[in-house]
Amino acid sequence: MAKMDKGVLTGKPVTYPIPCPAGGVQMETFIPWTLVKRGIRREIITPLDAPQAFTLEAAAERTKRKAAQSTPLIRALGLAHYWQRLLDEGKFRSITDIAAAEGIDVTQARRLLRLTLLAPAVVEPLLANPDVAINLESVLRRVMPLDWQAQGAVFARA
Repeated sequence: MAKMDKGVLTGKPVTYPIPCPAGGVQMETFIPWTLVKRGIRREIITPLDAPQAFTLEAAAERTKRKAAQSTPLIRALGLAHYWQRLLDEGKFRSITDIAAAEGIDVTQARRLLRLTLLAPAVVEPLLANPDVAINLESVLRRVMPLDWQAQGAVFARA
């Protein structure tokens, strides 16, 4: 274990020298916690006498992290825009080349790439609220007009 990692897994106090023109100053930081491995997840356990504000802040952070998890639709949007950038920059010549490199079917790659044609008014609510019950397959199989106003009408009905 590296010298700087001492105390990372145990929650013990760690002292780091901070350089200063007049000489070194010792600073000690103590955060009361223990890292516990539960299956494949790691969880931070705080002592019983930890301040209530710390517990509330940790709960708010967990909620925020869960809300930020990406859905298959959001991941597909990101992948489609990445592929479009690769095509625009000339790193791949066609969708067929991308599909071969990714190891997926050309039809599926074309369906995913159609997501780049979605109107911003359709994409923004999907990114703002990932809990919206829109299935990736239902979006990919839907006939989407190129006109952004017509796309808004199609998604408003769904």
